[in-house]
Amino acid sequence: MATYKKRGSKKSITPSSRTESVQESTTAEVFETLDTTASKTEEWVVKYQNIILTFIGIVAVGVLAYLGYQNYVIEPKTKEAISELNQAQFYFELAVNSEDSDSLYKRALNGGEGKYGFLDIIENYEGTTAAKLATYSAGMSYLNIKDYQNAITYLDQFNSEDVLLGALAKGSIGDAFAQMDQPERALDYYIAAFNINNNVYSTPKFLYKAAMIGFKLGKNKQALAYLERIKKEFKESREANMVSVQIAKIKSIID
Repeated sequence: MATYKKRGSKKSITPSSRTESVQESTTAEVFETLDTTASKTEEWVVKYQNIILTFIGIVAVGVLAYLGYQNYVIEPKTKEAISELNQAQFYFELAVNSEDSDSLYKRALNGGEGKYGFLDIIENYEGTTAAKLATYSAGMSYLNIKDYQNAITYLDQFNSEDVLLGALAKGSIGDAFAQMDQPERALDYYIAAFNINNNVYSTPKFLYKAAMIGFKLGKNKQALAYLERIKKEFKESREANMVSVQIAKIKSIID
């Protein structure tokens, strides 16, 4: 009688048993490797633990020192600097609106009534916002008392993200050079000033000054271009009311 193999009969389990044995062997090897690696790591840590702990300690001390410096040195120093700046700025504002302005500008620079002036703030609070603003105000004070070289020195040191103050500083350096009869350098700074930012206050102001000094230097086409830009782009500005006469004067020379 013929014998038939039934469908669905189970396969031999021998290959599976071999596979499991191989897997068990591989797993054991992996764990042995991990154990060996762990042991080596532990040995390395033990060997170099002093160096590791020292490094961690240095990092921790550095972080704590930074936080402490910020909280107990920088922040109080900044508040103190602002308090000093307020008094110096008070003298400066009085000088702007006073007939006896020179003495007030000097007091703003050098201090008075037990308070620092701009120069003291710059020296003692370096790196603070107050010191940066004091640098600008010191330059403007020197400009107003006609000490043009010191005005240039301080205004040139001023660096700010405030584009308007940046433009005013550059333009004021131009004013100082103009007063020192150095028109070429004045023109360079006026151009730098109106190129910093496009706004209705500083841009037409320094375009007009650049045009006037350019005209003085015989750079008539350049001066005309500046005046026509004011007329076209800044119709609401104070300078726009003054350009028509100047444009006519320059055109009569060019023609």
